Amino acid sequence: MESYQLARSIAGALSEKKAQDIVIIKVDEQTVVCSYFVIASGRSTTQVRALADAVEEKLKKSDIAPLRTEGTREGTWSVLDYGDVVVHVFNEELRQFYYLERLWDSGKNVEHFE
Repeated sequence: MESYQLARSIAGALSEKKAQDIVIIKVDEQTVVCSYFVIASGRSTTQVRALADAVEEKLKKSDIAPLRTEGTREGTWSVLDYGDVVVHVFNEELRQFYYLERLWDSGKNVEHFE
C-alpha cells in the first residue's frame, strides 16, 4: 500500500472510532524516519487504547502489522510505527503538551482529516 493511502486508511480507522482532531502530516522533506505522521486524540485512556487497537485491527485485515508499538497499554500516548507512516494517538493533555503539529508544520504539509 502506498504511504499516503496507508495514512488515509489509518485516519479513517481513527475517525470510525470517534478520534478527535485527526491530522496527516507529510514529513518526508523534514526527516528520513518516515513520510507521514498521523496524529489524533482520544478523550480518555480507554479511548486512546481503543483507537490504537482499531488501527491495528483494520490494517491486520490487509496483512499490515506495525514494526513496533509503544505506550498502547498506558492509554496516554500510543505510537504505532508502520515504517513509512507513524501514528501518534494522544490523550488531550499530552497532545497539547507535545504539540507535534507545531514542530512539523511547514505551512503546506498538514491535512485535517474529516
